[in-house]
Amino acid sequence: MMFKKLAQRLSADREKQTNVAFNPIEVDFENRKKIFLKNMTKTAVEMYEKQSDIKKFTALALSNPENKSHNKLVEALFSHGIVNVEDDEKLLELSDNRRFLKDLGLTG
Repeated sequence: MMFKKLAQRLSADREKQTNVAFNPIEVDFENRKKIFLKNMTKTAVEMYEKQSDIKKFTALALSNPENKSHNKLVEALFSHGIVNVEDDEKLLELSDNRRFLKDLGLTG
């Protein structure tokens, strides 16, 4: 008896799942429309931001090659004590710096 009831319940559940037709009057189109528009708006904003970033980068990359003001800024940084990463002596000092290697976890 119990097996028969279980089989009937599973059969009823299977019939509910295989029924792919739905009543369009019962569907909440306003809610679906709001969700769709929200996702579309989010995607549109992301695409706009990406396009804006590309335009800004292109403008920077293709700016005036005659402009050498960045060299003055770098020289000012070096004069204030910033370490030049291309200086071999500084790299050797850094590679032999026990405290630095310990901070990286390379020594005990």
